[in-house]
Amino acid sequence: MGHNRHVYRTSPLIRLALWGLYLTLLVPLPFLAQVNGMASGWLWVALVAGGVVLQAALSEQIWVDEDGIEVCYPLWVPTWFRPGWRLRWSEIQSLKPRSTGQGGRVFYFTTTAETAYLLPMRVAGFAAMTRQIEDHTGLDLRAVKPLAQIWMYSILLGFVLMLAGVDGWVLWTVSVG
Repeated sequence: MGHNRHVYRTSPLIRLALWGLYLTLLVPLPFLAQVNGMASGWLWVALVAGGVVLQAALSEQIWVDEDGIEVCYPLWVPTWFRPGWRLRWSEIQSLKPRSTGQGGRVFYFTTTAETAYLLPMRVAGFAAMTRQIEDHTGLDLRAVKPLAQIWMYSILLGFVLMLAGVDGWVLWTVSVG
């Protein structure tokens, strides 16, 4: 990639909401297993392994510069789990919308080689990223909006905080007895 690289990462709100959901749903399980006389060691191992998988999924980086766009992950993330991709601006032919099962829309870059690459849509700075893509490709991306709106993850985070309160009460009840 060339100079003037702009790096876009998964939105902090999305990361916080998903990590919060993961932890509030799963951290109480080993404690509850222990109270019920069950072995909790494997639950802790699974909790840590799942956390590594979640962190890998949330560590996506989008690099945009004058040469093209690249989706990549840290070196510790195996490519069989999260393969990245790179496109030069000259390879991008169009942007095609597709409906999701939940009623939203995602967009795919189509290339001169007739392959498709998913436009990253959960990044902080999405509007700036799409403006850069427009500037380099000439595509009109004004109708492209982030897949997940801020209010969706704000509501999820609110429910996570309520669940964390319940978790705290359960863990306190378990610890006193």
